[in-house]
Amino acid sequence: MTDTAPGKSGTRLPGDAHRLDVTHVAGDVYVVDVRGHRFRVDQPTDAGGTDTAPTPTELFAASLATCVAFYAGRYLLRHGLSREDLAVRAEFAMATDRPARVAAVRLVIVPPPQLPEERRAGLLAVASHCTVHNTLRQPPEIGIDLAP
Repeated sequence: MTDTAPGKSGTRLPGDAHRLDVTHVAGDVYVVDVRGHRFRVDQPTDAGGTDTAPTPTELFAASLATCVAFYAGRYLLRHGLSREDLAVRAEFAMATDRPARVAAVRLVIVPPPQLPEERRAGLLAVASHCTVHNTLRQPPEIGIDLAP
């Protein structure tokens, strides 16, 4: 990362970078637009929101869980096994000190009942290397700037 001017993160993205936009709606509600899809985020009422949508932190955990599920599902598909009844359960705990952050995440993959015993380790290995998990293990460079 090279800072070229005050207030500039210097983060350089490749030409094939992806984009999404977040726009304020009202109160603590924001809308995310990505590739023609739209969803909302909010805060629980006890945190001042209206609890009309998941929080950004819940979406963070959901992103990891759905990525693990996707990789597990593709593993099953590659081995001619059904994805029916595949599930991933996620639990997370917030840090009690500063800065505010997620301190721990636990994922439990619930494989389809017909998964052969000899495929369990492979399923776990593949699912444990999903893109989001890999990103958390090797954090990306993050730049935050103000638009002119």
